Amino acid sequence: MKIFHLPDLGEGLTEAEIVEWHVQVGDTVATDQPLVAMETAKAVVDVPAPWGGRIHALHGKPGDIVPTHAPLVDFETDGEDARPSETSPAHAGPKAVSAPPREDQGSVVGHMPAAESVVPEQAIIRKRPAEKRTVKALPKVRRRARELGIDLSRVTASGRHGETTLADLQAHPVGAPPTAPRSSSQGQASQTETLRGTRRIMAQTMALARDQVAATTLFDDADLEAWRGRQDITVRVIRALAKGCAAHPALNAWFNGETLEHTLHGHLDLGLAVDTPDGLIVPVLRDIGRAEPGKIRQELERIKKKTQARALEPGEMANPTFTLSNFGMIAGRYATPVIVPPMVAILGVGRLCHDVIAVMGGIATHRRLPLSLTFDHRCVTGGDACRFLRILIDDLAEPS
Repeated sequence: MKIFHLPDLGEGLTEAEIVEWHVQVGDTVATDQPLVAMETAKAVVDVPAPWGGRIHALHGKPGDIVPTHAPLVDFETDGEDARPSETSPAHAGPKAVSAPPREDQGSVVGHMPAAESVVPEQAIIRKRPAEKRTVKALPKVRRRARELGIDLSRVTASGRHGETTLADLQAHPVGAPPTAPRSSSQGQASQTETLRGTRRIMAQTMALARDQVAATTLFDDADLEAWRGRQDITVRVIRALAKGCAAHPALNAWFNGETLEHTLHGHLDLGLAVDTPDGLIVPVLRDIGRAEPGKIRQELERIKKKTQARALEPGEMANPTFTLSNFGMIAGRYATPVIVPPMVAILGVGRLCHDVIAVMGGIATHRRLPLSLTFDHRCVTGGDACRFLRILIDDLAEPS
């Protein structure tokens, strides 16, 4: 009996969720045949078989969270009988504590041992299997549907472009909620959901950032009144960031709190926070500081489309050196954006505003862009952060 343990699916992830099994107990599989679809922080990955044989046991069912290096599949290989494993009973659920790595463990991202040879293997990224039908609905409609216990796929949509509206929810008969409701003091039903996929990883990452980073935030505004003609705000912000990082690389860096090593980068790999229905996803624009404005816009459009389609490859989300959060496109003027270690800085861009300001001899109305710079005060001084922000403000004030 051979036991295949869940490999590290990339970037040191500690767990993954079972989406669907491609095999059943009793099936005979070949090396590299897909066994199971596992959802990680940003993508759904098909995990291939590290060797051929007969499936003796599957550990977990769709929806289960499996720790990295925990038993995943039991194999009966050629010349072996069907004696059950002492450590892995058939159909056992995932253990709460990760099992230690074994010599026979596979690796989806890297190399996959197969028999006596090593076979290179790439992760297969794809979208989660579709629901009963595609549902178009605004976040507030989805939230209200959860509160009412309504399955959106069963609601008749009347929106102009086929989307489900709040009125459609009101017209739909409310059935039994998916989880046992609890009545609040206002008489409305409440329900509990377990965070999964991207939102689960986001919760863990934010907790890690809270525990490891000494975060401090500076707030200021860039005056855009001198701009000539129509300009791309996001492209201008990225251009300003590139100048700031070149002048003060202490913020375009990584910090190791255990070894107290501060790694300064000579290139800008910019993580761009993208809001999706599944949660916050951060694709990376590689060496974007050297790109021309037209190329920056092309890269922005390309990476956003891939993010929204959940078609990003693992390498397109790995190792950013600085993060940009353009939350002002939705709402909000200032924020305290959270740094994800090992990075040491993140810039938040708020909603463009028209402010009344004092000028020589009176007052005037200027367009101003709110900026919120959070930095790790363990390795970045207040002076470094202020000078960095000054460069951004001055560059954004340029006419073009």
